[in-house]
Amino acid sequence: MEIGVYHNLTIDRQREPGLFLSDENGEEVLLPNRYIPENFEIGDSISVFVYLDNEGRPVATTDSPFVTKNDFAVLRCNQVNNFGAFLEWGLVKELFCPFKEQVVKMVKGEWYLVYCYLDETTNRLVASSKTNQFLNNSVVKVEEGEEVELIVSYPSELGMNVIINNEHLGLIFRDEIFKDLSIGDRIKGYIKKIRPDNKITVTLQKPGHKSIEPNADHILTVLKRENGFLPLTDKSSPEEIQSKLELSKKSFKKAIGTLYKKRLIDLREDGIYLN
Repeated sequence: MEIGVYHNLTIDRQREPGLFLSDENGEEVLLPNRYIPENFEIGDSISVFVYLDNEGRPVATTDSPFVTKNDFAVLRCNQVNNFGAFLEWGLVKELFCPFKEQVVKMVKGEWYLVYCYLDETTNRLVASSKTNQFLNNSVVKVEEGEEVELIVSYPSELGMNVIINNEHLGLIFRDEIFKDLSIGDRIKGYIKKIRPDNKITVTLQKPGHKSIEPNADHILTVLKRENGFLPLTDKSSPEEIQSKLELSKKSFKKAIGTLYKKRLIDLREDGIYLN
Protein backbone atom coordinates (compact mmCIF):
# COMPACT_ATOMS: atom_id res chain seq x y z
CA MET A 1 0.00 0.00 0.00
CA GLU A 2 1.50 3.30 -1.10
CA ILE A 3 3.04 5.36 1.69
CA GLY A 4 2.57 9.11 2.01
CA VAL A 5 -0.77 9.57 0.25
CA TYR A 6 -4.47 9.39 1.02
CA HIS A 7 -6.43 6.21 0.39
CA ASN A 8 -10.13 5.40 0.33
CA LEU A 9 -10.24 2.07 2.14
CA THR A 10 -12.89 -0.37 3.31
CA ILE A 11 -13.40 -1.14 6.99
CA ASP A 12 -12.77 -4.87 7.04
CA ARG A 13 -12.93 -5.81 10.74
CA GLN A 14 -12.44 -4.49 14.25
CA ARG A 15 -9.92 -5.97 16.67
CA GLU A 16 -8.33 -4.89 19.96
CA PRO A 17 -5.73 -2.47 18.46
CA GLY A 18 -8.25 -0.78 16.12
CA LEU A 19 -9.85 -1.18 12.72
CA PHE A 20 -8.25 -3.16 9.93
CA LEU A 21 -8.78 -1.47 6.58
CA SER A 22 -8.29 -3.05 3.17
CA ASP A 23 -7.88 -1.82 -0.39
CA GLU A 24 -9.23 -3.34 -3.60
CA ASN A 25 -6.17 -5.62 -3.80
CA GLY A 26 -6.75 -7.03 -0.33
CA GLU A 27 -3.79 -5.22 1.27
CA GLU A 28 -4.48 -4.24 4.87
CA VAL A 29 -3.45 -1.45 7.21
CA LEU A 30 -4.35 -0.71 10.83
CA LEU A 31 -6.31 2.36 11.89
CA PRO A 32 -5.48 2.64 15.62
CA ASN A 33 -8.24 3.08 18.18
CA ARG A 34 -7.48 6.78 18.70
CA TYR A 35 -8.58 7.51 15.10
CA ILE A 36 -11.71 5.35 14.94
CA PRO A 37 -14.75 7.48 13.95
CA GLU A 38 -17.62 7.69 16.42
CA ASN A 39 -20.07 6.02 14.06
CA PHE A 40 -19.06 3.35 11.57
CA GLU A 41 -20.09 -0.01 10.18
CA ILE A 42 -18.06 -2.88 8.78
CA GLY A 43 -17.91 -2.41 5.03
CA ASP A 44 -17.93 1.39 5.19
CA SER A 45 -15.45 3.35 3.10
CA ILE A 46 -13.09 5.71 4.93
CA SER A 47 -10.44 8.19 3.77
CA VAL A 48 -7.11 7.86 5.58
CA PHE A 49 -3.48 8.91 5.23
CA VAL A 50 -0.97 6.05 5.31
CA TYR A 51 2.58 6.35 6.64
CA LEU A 52 5.06 4.35 8.73
CA ASP A 53 4.93 4.28 12.53
CA ASN A 54 7.96 4.28 14.84
CA GLU A 55 8.34 0.52 14.27
CA GLY A 56 8.45 0.94 10.50
CA ARG A 57 4.99 -0.54 10.01
CA PRO A 58 2.34 0.99 7.72
CA VAL A 59 -0.36 2.68 9.76
CA ALA A 60 -3.43 4.75 8.86
CA THR A 61 -4.64 8.00 10.38
CA THR A 62 -7.65 10.24 9.89
CA ASP A 63 -5.50 13.26 10.82
CA SER A 64 -4.47 15.45 7.89
CA PRO A 65 -0.74 16.12 7.51
CA PHE A 66 0.45 19.56 6.43
CA VAL A 67 2.28 17.97 3.51
CA THR A 68 1.98 14.72 1.56
CA LYS A 69 4.48 12.83 -0.55
CA ASN A 70 5.99 14.77 -3.47
CA ASP A 71 4.75 18.16 -2.28
CA PHE A 72 6.14 21.32 -0.68
CA ALA A 73 5.21 23.01 2.60
CA VAL A 74 6.56 25.36 5.24
CA LEU A 75 7.03 23.40 8.47
CA ARG A 76 8.21 24.26 11.96
CA CYS A 77 11.28 22.55 13.41
CA ASN A 78 10.30 20.98 16.74
CA GLN A 79 13.62 19.45 17.74
CA VAL A 80 17.15 18.68 16.56
CA ASN A 81 19.32 15.70 17.54
CA ASN A 82 22.56 14.10 16.34
CA PHE A 83 20.89 12.74 13.19
CA GLY A 84 18.87 15.71 11.95
CA ALA A 85 15.76 17.77 12.57
CA PHE A 86 12.19 16.76 13.33
CA LEU A 87 9.42 18.86 11.82
CA GLU A 88 5.83 19.38 12.93
CA TRP A 89 3.52 18.22 10.14
CA GLY A 90 0.21 17.57 11.88
CA LEU A 91 0.77 13.92 12.84
CA VAL A 92 1.85 12.29 16.09
CA LYS A 93 5.12 11.14 14.54
CA GLU A 94 7.23 14.09 13.37
CA LEU A 95 8.72 14.35 9.87
CA PHE A 96 12.49 13.74 9.82
CA CYS A 97 14.90 15.97 7.88
CA PRO A 98 18.47 14.57 7.91
CA PHE A 99 21.40 16.99 8.08
CA LYS A 100 22.44 16.14 4.52
CA GLU A 101 19.09 17.44 3.28
CA GLN A 102 19.34 20.82 5.04
CA VAL A 103 20.48 23.95 3.18
CA VAL A 104 21.42 25.47 6.52
CA LYS A 105 21.40 23.68 9.85
CA MET A 106 17.85 23.81 11.14
CA VAL A 107 17.08 25.45 14.47
CA LYS A 108 14.29 24.53 16.87
CA GLY A 109 11.33 26.87 16.55
CA GLU A 110 12.22 28.14 13.07
CA TRP A 111 10.16 27.52 9.92
CA TYR A 112 11.49 26.03 6.67
CA LEU A 113 10.22 25.37 3.16
CA VAL A 114 10.71 21.65 2.54
CA TYR A 115 9.86 18.94 0.05
CA CYS A 116 8.45 15.64 1.35
CA TYR A 117 9.61 12.49 -0.44
CA LEU A 118 9.96 8.76 0.08
CA ASP A 119 13.51 7.70 0.94
CA GLU A 120 14.05 4.55 -1.13
CA THR A 121 16.69 3.25 1.28
CA THR A 122 14.54 3.34 4.42
CA ASN A 123 11.11 3.39 2.74
CA ARG A 124 10.24 6.29 5.08
CA LEU A 125 8.91 9.75 4.36
CA VAL A 126 11.56 12.41 4.90
CA ALA A 127 11.89 16.14 4.30
CA SER A 128 14.49 18.17 2.41
CA SER A 129 15.02 21.94 2.42
CA LYS A 130 17.18 21.54 -0.71
CA THR A 131 14.05 22.06 -2.78
CA ASN A 132 15.71 22.90 -6.11
CA GLN A 133 16.90 19.30 -6.56
CA PHE A 134 13.26 18.26 -6.92
CA LEU A 135 12.57 20.77 -9.72
CA ASN A 136 13.31 20.17 -13.40
CA ASN A 137 13.59 22.75 -16.16
CA SER A 138 15.16 20.43 -18.72
CA VAL A 139 11.74 19.94 -20.32
CA VAL A 140 9.49 22.96 -19.77
CA LYS A 141 5.80 22.08 -19.62
CA VAL A 142 4.42 25.63 -19.51
CA GLU A 143 4.03 28.34 -22.16
CA GLU A 144 4.52 32.10 -22.14
CA GLY A 145 1.37 33.85 -20.92
CA GLU A 146 0.04 30.74 -19.18
CA GLU A 147 -1.50 31.10 -15.72
CA VAL A 148 0.36 28.92 -13.22
CA GLU A 149 0.38 27.99 -9.54
CA LEU A 150 3.36 29.35 -7.62
CA ILE A 151 5.01 28.62 -4.29
CA VAL A 152 7.27 31.41 -3.08
CA SER A 153 10.69 29.82 -2.52
CA TYR A 154 13.58 32.07 -1.47
CA PRO A 155 14.93 35.54 -2.33
CA SER A 156 17.87 36.20 -4.60
CA GLU A 157 19.76 39.29 -5.73
CA LEU A 158 17.45 39.57 -8.74
CA GLY A 159 14.14 39.06 -6.99
CA MET A 160 12.21 36.09 -5.65
CA ASN A 161 12.57 32.46 -6.71
CA VAL A 162 9.32 30.54 -7.11
CA ILE A 163 8.24 26.96 -7.67
CA ILE A 164 6.01 26.68 -10.74
CA ASN A 165 3.24 24.04 -10.74
CA ASN A 166 5.26 21.98 -8.21
CA GLU A 167 7.68 21.19 -11.05
CA HIS A 168 9.75 24.07 -12.41
CA LEU A 169 11.98 26.77 -10.94
CA GLY A 170 11.16 30.36 -11.86
CA LEU A 171 12.02 33.93 -10.92
CA ILE A 172 9.99 37.08 -10.30
CA PHE A 173 12.19 40.12 -10.86
CA ARG A 174 12.39 42.52 -7.92
CA ASP A 175 10.88 45.46 -9.83
CA GLU A 176 7.76 43.38 -10.58
CA ILE A 177 6.96 42.53 -6.96
CA PHE A 178 4.30 44.91 -5.68
CA LYS A 179 3.04 42.96 -2.69
CA ASP A 180 4.56 41.33 0.36
CA LEU A 181 5.67 37.78 -0.36
CA SER A 182 6.60 35.24 2.30
CA ILE A 183 8.38 31.93 1.78
CA GLY A 184 5.79 29.21 1.27
CA ASP A 185 3.01 31.53 0.01
CA ARG A 186 0.87 29.89 -2.66
CA ILE A 187 -0.21 32.37 -5.30
CA LYS A 188 -1.17 32.58 -8.96
CA GLY A 189 1.17 33.99 -11.56
CA TYR A 190 1.84 34.10 -15.29
CA ILE A 191 4.75 32.88 -17.36
CA LYS A 192 6.46 36.00 -18.70
CA LYS A 193 9.38 34.56 -20.63
CA ILE A 194 11.07 31.21 -21.24
CA ARG A 195 14.71 31.69 -22.20
CA PRO A 196 16.62 29.42 -24.61
CA ASP A 197 18.39 27.87 -21.58
CA ASN A 198 14.91 27.10 -20.12
CA LYS A 199 15.19 29.64 -17.33
CA ILE A 200 11.70 30.97 -16.62
CA THR A 201 10.63 34.44 -15.52
CA VAL A 202 7.24 34.94 -13.94
CA THR A 203 4.96 37.92 -13.39
CA LEU A 204 2.10 38.32 -10.91
CA GLN A 205 0.04 40.36 -13.35
CA LYS A 206 -1.44 39.22 -16.63
CA PRO A 207 0.98 40.21 -19.40
CA GLY A 208 0.20 42.98 -21.87
CA HIS A 209 -3.23 44.46 -22.32
CA LYS A 210 -4.81 41.57 -20.44
CA SER A 211 -3.61 43.17 -17.21
CA ILE A 212 -5.77 46.27 -17.66
CA GLU A 213 -9.19 44.80 -16.96
CA PRO A 214 -8.30 42.74 -13.87
CA ASN A 215 -6.41 45.71 -12.42
CA ALA A 216 -9.33 48.02 -13.15
CA ASP A 217 -11.69 45.61 -11.39
CA HIS A 218 -9.26 45.48 -8.47
CA ILE A 219 -9.26 49.28 -8.16
CA LEU A 220 -13.07 49.34 -8.25
CA THR A 221 -13.17 46.77 -5.46
CA VAL A 222 -10.80 48.83 -3.33
CA LEU A 223 -12.77 52.03 -4.04
CA LYS A 224 -15.98 50.40 -2.85
CA ARG A 225 -14.22 49.14 0.26
CA GLU A 226 -12.86 52.64 0.94
CA ASN A 227 -16.30 54.29 0.65
CA GLY A 228 -15.72 55.52 -2.89
CA PHE A 229 -12.47 57.48 -2.49
CA LEU A 230 -8.74 56.84 -2.86
CA PRO A 231 -6.19 59.61 -2.20
CA LEU A 232 -4.14 58.69 -5.27
CA THR A 233 -3.35 60.69 -8.41
CA ASP A 234 -0.94 60.39 -11.33
CA LYS A 235 1.51 62.33 -9.14
CA SER A 236 1.43 59.71 -6.37
CA SER A 237 4.68 57.88 -5.75
CA PRO A 238 5.10 54.24 -6.81
CA GLU A 239 5.42 53.39 -3.09
CA GLU A 240 2.04 54.95 -2.27
CA ILE A 241 0.36 53.07 -5.12
CA GLN A 242 1.99 49.81 -4.15
CA SER A 243 0.95 50.26 -0.51
CA LYS A 244 -2.71 50.92 -1.29
CA LEU A 245 -3.28 48.83 -4.42
CA GLU A 246 -0.34 46.40 -4.78
CA LEU A 247 0.12 47.62 -8.35
CA SER A 248 2.99 49.23 -10.23
CA LYS A 249 2.51 52.86 -11.20
CA LYS A 250 2.40 51.87 -14.87
CA SER A 251 -0.39 49.33 -14.29
CA PHE A 252 -2.21 51.84 -12.07
CA LYS A 253 -2.24 54.53 -14.76
CA LYS A 254 -3.47 52.08 -17.42
CA ALA A 255 -6.27 50.83 -15.17
CA ILE A 256 -7.30 54.36 -14.16
CA GLY A 257 -7.45 55.34 -17.83
CA THR A 258 -9.77 52.42 -18.53
CA LEU A 259 -12.09 53.29 -15.65
CA TYR A 260 -12.16 56.98 -16.56
CA LYS A 261 -13.05 56.27 -20.21
CA LYS A 262 -15.92 54.10 -19.00
CA ARG A 263 -17.06 56.95 -16.71
CA LEU A 264 -16.81 54.70 -13.68
CA ILE A 265 -14.58 57.12 -11.77
CA ASP A 266 -13.98 60.84 -11.42
CA LEU A 267 -10.40 62.13 -11.22
CA ARG A 268 -9.86 65.19 -9.02
CA GLU A 269 -6.86 66.97 -7.54
CA ASP A 270 -7.15 65.14 -4.20
CA GLY A 271 -7.72 61.66 -5.58
CA ILE A 272 -10.08 59.19 -7.28
CA TYR A 273 -13.83 59.21 -6.67
CA LEU A 274 -16.23 56.41 -7.56
CA ASN A 275 -19.09 57.56 -9.79
